[in-house]
Amino acid sequence: MSGVLGTSLVTQVGFIVKDIEVTKKKWAEFLGLEEPPTVGAGEYEITQTIYKGEPAPNAAAKLAFFTVGENLQIELIEPNEAPSTWREFLDTHGEGVHHLAFGAANGMKNAVASCEAFGLIPQQAGNYGDGSGRYAYLSGEKDLKVFIELLESDNK
Repeated sequence: MSGVLGTSLVTQVGFIVKDIEVTKKKWAEFLGLEEPPTVGAGEYEITQTIYKGEPAPNAAAKLAFFTVGENLQIELIEPNEAPSTWREFLDTHGEGVHHLAFGAANGMKNAVASCEAFGLIPQQAGNYGDGSGRYAYLSGEKDLKVFIELLESDNK
């Protein structure tokens, strides 16, 4: 497969929201699914969040995940007030689609390097809240009109 990441499979669409409980209820009703639990993004000791190249120990969010189809999630993200890609998006754009996520099949470092060579700009990275993998957000707003999230799980 060609392309920057070697895959065109979108695994997640992420939305930034002001009130996750209200939005989660509406998505559940719309999809005909049960409301998923709201979870935290994790403790900094595990996530080791980096935002724009600097440690971001206070960056946090409430998250909820809907599984729709075999390989797709809808992620709802309600950021706290601390600086993060989530907070910046909400403050700048309001609520809406924040990212499309893809698996980092050839490893996170290779995927990030490929995206940077394409012109995407790293914004935020860290470990999953449970420590079972890693994520990286890169801004593709200039050319792709959306952030790209790369996901790498240790539970393959």
